[in-house]
Amino acid sequence: MERTSARTDKVFTSLCVLTSLLVSGCDLSPHYQRPPLPVRAAWETAHDTSSNTHAIRDITTLSWREFYQDKRLQALIDIALRNNRDLQKQAAAVLEAQGQYQVQHGSLFPKISTSANSIYVNPSSTLNVNPVSALGNGLDPLKAYTVGIGFSSYEIDFFGRIRNLTRQQAESALSSEFNRRSLTISIVSQVGSTYLGWLADQKQKDLAENVLSSQKQTLALVKARLVHGESDTLTVSEVETQVAQAEANRQQAIRQTAQDEHQLELLIGSPLPETLPPAAPFGSQTILDDIPAGLPSTLLGNRPDILAAEHILKASNANIGAARAAFFPRVTLTAYEGGGSLQFRHLFTPGAEIWAINPSISLPLLSWGQNEGNLKISKARKQEEIADYEKTIQTAFKEVSDALTARDTYLKQGEQQELFVMSSQKAYDVSLIRFKTGNDSYLSALVHQRSLYAAQQSLIAVQLARYQNLITLYRALGGGWSDASAKK
Repeated sequence: MERTSARTDKVFTSLCVLTSLLVSGCDLSPHYQRPPLPVRAAWETAHDTSSNTHAIRDITTLSWREFYQDKRLQALIDIALRNNRDLQKQAAAVLEAQGQYQVQHGSLFPKISTSANSIYVNPSSTLNVNPVSALGNGLDPLKAYTVGIGFSSYEIDFFGRIRNLTRQQAESALSSEFNRRSLTISIVSQVGSTYLGWLADQKQKDLAENVLSSQKQTLALVKARLVHGESDTLTVSEVETQVAQAEANRQQAIRQTAQDEHQLELLIGSPLPETLPPAAPFGSQTILDDIPAGLPSTLLGNRPDILAAEHILKASNANIGAARAAFFPRVTLTAYEGGGSLQFRHLFTPGAEIWAINPSISLPLLSWGQNEGNLKISKARKQEEIADYEKTIQTAFKEVSDALTARDTYLKQGEQQELFVMSSQKAYDVSLIRFKTGNDSYLSALVHQRSLYAAQQSLIAVQLARYQNLITLYRALGGGWSDASAKK
């Protein structure tokens, strides 16, 4: 038993030494340096940035449940995150990437297995050359038993080939996770924008119904005046035209509202539940009426798509190290420890011990350019990933720039549009009074009524664009993937 223990200690000592060599092996991958931001340090604004930077950072770390205050909208987002098919597909892709990492990571360690075998052989008397057997004295069946534990063809990673492949797979898995977060942000913002569009179309429908009701009342008045000779058939025809136009506008708003509901059902992955909370008034869906100006471009680091692109870049960097390692020797090891005996009762005795260590080394001498080609491919792919990473940042910068520009113009456009609605309302009221008192024809009231209706429609459209722009800016800054605020 002491002999067996001594040899076993030697085997484990050898394994410890090899493990130490593995840990301290060479790493041939290039030192990773994040490429500099290919954009300006901050977005150009006319506002001071010193007083609101903290507020901006708070905005970017808001969870979607804190950003969206409408309970009905929160319920829809909850359903979408559970049922959306694109999210389900991406979640499966994350699990697949994690599994691939586990498979590759396992290559860093020997695959240890145990085995037990037995064999029974009955010798042939006609093939046996033993003289005793030839005289008719047969032999007993041959029996053999073996048991052992060990590993086969384990590559000792002196030059970091397996470690770099493992690092590459880990970065790919992280990229897949950030892609899932990016898709979550997209789904959440799509639900929010579509929901706001649905509320705006509801307002358009209500506006069309109010206009239709008003036109019907005017038509009744004009027909009554025609009976008394105070109007003419031309005026009646003009009002009837307006009634038909108002009804057409109402049908258009009904159709658009239904299409919004269909889009919401597609986004949430199920029919709209009947038990949804009531909707909040249009414009009160988010916690913010506006987002402060003065955004540093470093905030783009919160965007999952940029983080995903950087992890892919890191993966390509590790792949260069794996390609370089192919030029160096590859050392493998096979080891076995166990016992063997012709009698089962002697299988676990000291004399039955069997052990073996079989190191092997291979050195590439002539690969006909394959190793050089693989290294060239890995370097070229890194340059591609650098370009993709920088383009992702530039695209993100543009999205935020567009949202900031829209933010300023929508505020001013909304103010002017409200003034336009007020002036159009006054003009229509005066022209309608003049028509009813017989001081003017209906043509003047008709012109001002059309102008008022168009101004009211435009105001709703501008308000919708402004509220959706807040969602766009929140998404462009990387907010909306978490259900809870980031802990600080």
